[in-house]
Amino acid sequence: MAQHGYNTMIHPAIEELIERTESKFVLVSLAAKRSREITDYWGDLGETGIGAAIPPQIMSASSKSLSIALEEIAEGKIEAIPIEEPEIDDTVDADDNAGDAGEATDDDSDDDAAEDAA
Repeated sequence: MAQHGYNTMIHPAIEELIERTESKFVLVSLAAKRSREITDYWGDLGETGIGAAIPPQIMSASSKSLSIALEEIAEGKIEAIPIEEPEIDDTVDADDNAGDAGEATDDDSDDDAAEDAA
């Protein structure tokens, strides 16, 4: 890599952030959601009172909500909690579809018999 007289990487480093989350997708989703919460907090100051939104959890020199959210993730103040998805039972759908196919076959055979009789 080329050496510059200035820091070309963001702080915190992307590698550090990915280590704190499961994947890039989780990192982006978590940072975006937290950034919106911080923006809502700043927008609601003075209007709704204390407790309406969660304030930033760190002291930061940054004025950007996304940068603050990324710093919170790097310091471990914000974590993603995995959601357990319910299992879907596909056997019911397969039984229903098989019954429908059998009925159509019976109707078709009755039509064929009527045509043969005529």
